[in-house]
Amino acid sequence: MTRDEELPDDEAGPVVRPYAVTGGRTRPTAPLELVALVATTSRGVSTARNPPPGMPPEQRDIAFLCRHLQSVAEISAHLDLPLGVAQVLVADMAADGLVAVHRPERPDWRPDSTLLRKVLDGLQRL
Repeated sequence: MTRDEELPDDEAGPVVRPYAVTGGRTRPTAPLELVALVATTSRGVSTARNPPPGMPPEQRDIAFLCRHLQSVAEISAHLDLPLGVAQVLVADMAADGLVAVHRPERPDWRPDSTLLRKVLDGLQRL
């Protein structure tokens, strides 16, 4: 097999993994703002330290990262996950009591998308 024949599979791996981790879901079960702050609960810490079979490593990474408050956008940038995947994983973890989500006081307020993109680009350069 030539290198050119291997490229499609090599390139597909990173795309397939997030899809598999979220079970093909692209949206969280409940709306989750990019600026919502996420904190790991004590249950989340103990679960991450002794993960049950089948727990995606990304959820474990989120639990350890969010021992200090992180926004959903920061989680995405730090763990190199697409925003949609981070939102789905955080929403699932919140439903299981592994993280607590602190939403903005005014849920109708939305930050400027240009600003969010600049922040995300800056975080990714770190």
